[in-house]
Amino acid sequence: MMPLLNIKQSWAQIRAVIRLEMRKTFFAKRGLWVYALALGPVALYLVHSIDMLRDRDRRQALAAAHPASTETLHSITRGMTRDEVVAALGEPYTPPEVFHRRSHERAVYRYTDGEADYSFTFFDDELVGIGRRERCNLTQDSLIFATVFQFYFLRLAIFFGCVGIFMNLFRGEMVDKSLHFYLLAPMRREVLLLGKYLAGLIATVVIFTTSTALQLWTMSLHFDARVIDDYLRGPGWSHVAGYMGVTALACLGYGSVFLAAGLLFRNPIIPAAIALVWESANLFLPAALKKISVIFYLQSLCPVVAPPGKDMPPPLALLISAAEPTPAVVAVTGLLVVTLVVLLMASMQARKLEINYGAE
Repeated sequence: MMPLLNIKQSWAQIRAVIRLEMRKTFFAKRGLWVYALALGPVALYLVHSIDMLRDRDRRQALAAAHPASTETLHSITRGMTRDEVVAALGEPYTPPEVFHRRSHERAVYRYTDGEADYSFTFFDDELVGIGRRERCNLTQDSLIFATVFQFYFLRLAIFFGCVGIFMNLFRGEMVDKSLHFYLLAPMRREVLLLGKYLAGLIATVVIFTTSTALQLWTMSLHFDARVIDDYLRGPGWSHVAGYMGVTALACLGYGSVFLAAGLLFRNPIIPAAIALVWESANLFLPAALKKISVIFYLQSLCPVVAPPGKDMPPPLALLISAAEPTPAVVAVTGLLVVTLVVLLMASMQARKLEINYGAE
């Protein structure tokens, strides 16, 4: 009977700690920058969607004023004369760009069918080049989202968000000289640690999964409803669930690491810098060392794999080492085990926690 009462009492204390910490975690002035990290990509995708909507309206207006069918545009071939192209398509929607060099003339004529922009380059009245610029499609935007998610959102936004929230759960109270109120309460240190961890986990999961959902929504604003419906009927919902799940697991893993770091280190910058370098270098580590990091398992769970940047210098590209993605079950289990081990180590440190405000 006594163990059952102890469990009930412990959970009541954990819930009390969570209630106290939630207000401080969500509304602490020192943590407002976390919202900027989370909402930064949302603002970028919103600007992108607005720009794409304006570009679509522009193309449709130009196509209405200067109609040119897609079939006719595709029928134009190199070697045709300028008069033949104009006879088939009409006048371009903007005055031709004409360049003279010595005794030669180069002209660019621009057309649109409302969906794509076409440019026809003439050299001395002969068509020598055909350019086509399509609107952004969902496949391209999905790859862009995967790249931003894996190289910015996971590695920087969630990483530093967890640094700011979880390290301050104990270290912030030491700086504010308020931790002794908890330590004087009739509560086991492990219960206090678990309550603080769960409060930080709830806060980061709410903030960053909301950001992930808003990113996906703002990214899709400029697509037709039919395109979005087709995507959701296909892999769409599994992609959404995958990104949301990876976001929550990132908060789970990084949160435990930085909660422990806040207990072990007086200066949180040092462990955060070491962890940042290690996680950032994961791309170049040997396959065996890749697995000693949180980001490796998170990337294995991402629905779309983001390739390394095409603009990466060749010497760095040669250093990239490939490793087989970890199966989802193994990746999730591994992250949970690491989290439990780190929390166990942190609870052992919490038992020995002593306050010396003068040293802070």
